[in-house]
Amino acid sequence: MPPNRKRRAAAMDPAAGGAGQQRQNKASAGKKVKKGGGSGGRWPAVKPKKDLQINRLKGTHLLTIPDFFTSAEAKAFIDIAESMGFTHQGSLGPLKGEAYRDNERISVTDPLLAQAIWESGINRIFTDISVSGKVATGLNPNIRFYRYTEGQRFGRHIDESVSLGDGSKTYYTLLIYLSGKGSAKDSSGQALVGGETVFYDQRGGVVAEVAPVQGMALLHLHGAKCMLHEARAVKKNAKYVLRSDVVFS
Repeated sequence: MPPNRKRRAAAMDPAAGGAGQQRQNKASAGKKVKKGGGSGGRWPAVKPKKDLQINRLKGTHLLTIPDFFTSAEAKAFIDIAESMGFTHQGSLGPLKGEAYRDNERISVTDPLLAQAIWESGINRIFTDISVSGKVATGLNPNIRFYRYTEGQRFGRHIDESVSLGDGSKTYYTLLIYLSGKGSAKDSSGQALVGGETVFYDQRGGVVAEVAPVQGMALLHLHGAKCMLHEARAVKKNAKYVLRSDVVFS
């Protein structure tokens, strides 16, 4: 299925007393740009990263990579996204079988940008990771930018795999925090508060709570083995995230 078609995510929000299948048009909802300049036109240059620190949470398929984007790269992506304009994305809510969702997004189809991010260091992380006999070959060219302002959140849900044709399928979610701890705004009273990404086990216990740190990448398995997770409400200022998926063939 091409990346600009519908994606589905199962969702459960115990606080609302409901569970069911969420239908999210992740590739088509929000502001869309069909073509971009890859790493060289509209976008900032993403420099190759050396000596990446990869933190793996034992017993899970959850990884964090601090400083994957520099502060300058993260800020540049925010500035460009803001100049493009965000569109609100909501949901019908748990009573209608969908995870609660309240944020803003942009969806961009840009193979060159996906390749630039992949080759800047994500590719090295997946040299020894295979899923269902497939190996990682790149990032989904559907790049999404999320903005959460005060009070906005995304309730408990899972991310589903997407088939991209020719036997290729996504199996990992990639999130890169563009704002958070370490931002230049920390010292100006505009630091981000809240917005943690929280993962749960099958009994609802917290497995991991990841606070946004500017430039940090977060990778987690999605599809059939995706952990239930949520984006907690932002309490102060704005949370910006770049999202894509790791493609396996």
